[in-house]
Amino acid sequence: MVLLGFKKSGFGKGKLDGIGGKIEPKETPAQAAVREVAEETGVEIRTQDLIPVGDIRFLFPASREMEHHVFLFLTRRWKGEPKETEEIRPAWVPVAAIPWEKMWADAVHWLPLVLDGQRVSGEITFNPDNESIAAVDLEWVEPKSGAMS
Repeated sequence: MVLLGFKKSGFGKGKLDGIGGKIEPKETPAQAAVREVAEETGVEIRTQDLIPVGDIRFLFPASREMEHHVFLFLTRRWKGEPKETEEIRPAWVPVAAIPWEKMWADAVHWLPLVLDGQRVSGEITFNPDNESIAAVDLEWVEPKSGAMS
């Protein structure tokens, strides 16, 4: 199972996505992940329990304000049960049954890799419609121990 969230507001509204958000000034990506998971789901995680699995730059040539650099983490340790918030409706989803059609078009290119224990890095470029993919330039490393399958 993997915890994803249906976005109720903000960037990606209406899509199923990972839990996360913007890095605040003086925050590391891991600290931001801990804060965002707590804010969006009420679940507590610790930075030392995060497994870094990649970073991807999402490029939107037709809408540069949408561009962002995402740092990806997994964890197997948390405290509490996910609760719906104003921004997210969390959902436990079986890895073998992820509803790709409800996610951003990029997810199918990298999420299976990280759930299989690989680390990804690179860029994904969107077409002018800001929905479909123009190019995927990812490199991945040999699988790490402890895949999520």
